[in-house]
Amino acid sequence: MGLKVFGFKGGVHPPHRKEGTQDKAVERMQAPKLVYIHLQQHTGAPCEPLVKPGDRVKLGQKIGQPKGFVGAPVHASVSGVVKEIKQMPHPAMGEGLAVIIENDGMDEPDESIIPRDMESMDAEELRNLILEAGIVGMGGAAFPTHVKLSPPKDKKIDLVILNGAECEPYLTADHRLMVENPQDIVEGLKVIMKVLGVERGYIAIEDNKPDAIRAMADAAKSVSGVEVVKLKTRYPQGAEKQLIYALTGRQVPSGGLPMDVGVVVNNVGTAAAIARAIKTGMPLIERIVTVTGGGVAQPKNLLVRIGTPFKDVIDACGGLVGQPAKVISGGPMMGIAQYTLDVPVIKGTSGILVLTKQEAETPEPGPCIRCGRCVEACPMGLMPLFISAYALKGDYDNSERLHAMDCIECGCCSYICPAKRPLVQSVRTAKRVITERRKRAAAN
Repeated sequence: MGLKVFGFKGGVHPPHRKEGTQDKAVERMQAPKLVYIHLQQHTGAPCEPLVKPGDRVKLGQKIGQPKGFVGAPVHASVSGVVKEIKQMPHPAMGEGLAVIIENDGMDEPDESIIPRDMESMDAEELRNLILEAGIVGMGGAAFPTHVKLSPPKDKKIDLVILNGAECEPYLTADHRLMVENPQDIVEGLKVIMKVLGVERGYIAIEDNKPDAIRAMADAAKSVSGVEVVKLKTRYPQGAEKQLIYALTGRQVPSGGLPMDVGVVVNNVGTAAAIARAIKTGMPLIERIVTVTGGGVAQPKNLLVRIGTPFKDVIDACGGLVGQPAKVISGGPMMGIAQYTLDVPVIKGTSGILVLTKQEAETPEPGPCIRCGRCVEACPMGLMPLFISAYALKGDYDNSERLHAMDCIECGCCSYICPAKRPLVQSVRTAKRVITERRKRAAAN
């Protein structure tokens, strides 16, 4: 842990609110009677279904095939019968096509589920296994992992960083994974390093998780080239560009990617999923979800099958306390509020946050007082007040001119704003409009 840590510009210190689950071991949740497995659980184009209503499927069977390189297959998280394929609520997209499977309770594994040995596989075989296992970024962005591990030949990668910061308030899924299964994380890191031909790997953890730091350091102590690095706790420490700068001093260029500065960043959950896929042969069919907030009777960390409805997950935690004011997929800073509890867990669901009226209450926004606090807090060095002002007026040209597309949507600006302006919300809208305009321009 002797590495120099640079830190990063901006950021905020929201209350951690992790006390409810940080010391609670992960419990395996019983699989539900019905799972709703979305065909888009990743950045990129949705999968095409490989099954039809009436088909019997087995645990781990591939049921959705990606259309292009930027995509990841989806698999049955239970054995049973396909009931329907239809539009269902989606935690990130509002709605999407999903395969509905009635669980037979047998968990009969698919014939393709065969344990492998990392040492006997070369880089290409490992990369293909990661693709076929449907592994995506488990921190929330859900970018297909095999794509990250396929940099162009002109991008020389010399460092892998595993992100164990988990700086989002309330969430403790990664924390518990590091405490309880550090060996899987280290094994997954070794696979990633082998695929990329890299000899250096950092496991980065904020200093508010001393037990996770100890567990990971112990697991990694005999692994050559791997170092556990302690970071000062500050949000959004876990954002890729901020993490890279804090650890290396390298600055990812505007519009660029980590591979432009020789780095690949993966979540600790992603590394563990890779290790399990190799050791057991089972693709990504379950993940740890933190279920917390004042609106949940018994906050827990649960190992949940992909496709489990939020309602079932909350019921496994003793149900709701009164009438919740807001249910969020993810954390309070970057999570997405839900309109129904029928929405299912997807690969990127790190938490289910149920807030009471008191927890969710936000004051009415006032006029901007030009205090500049949002500029000071922005980790990307942007001017959120001006980008937002233009966006609210529909002037997306000027929003783009002020680098709205570099916004990482961390929410620091909205959090710190004394007038409680909808800064990140309006910048997010601007990004969506600018992206659509660019797509139309490229098509013409």
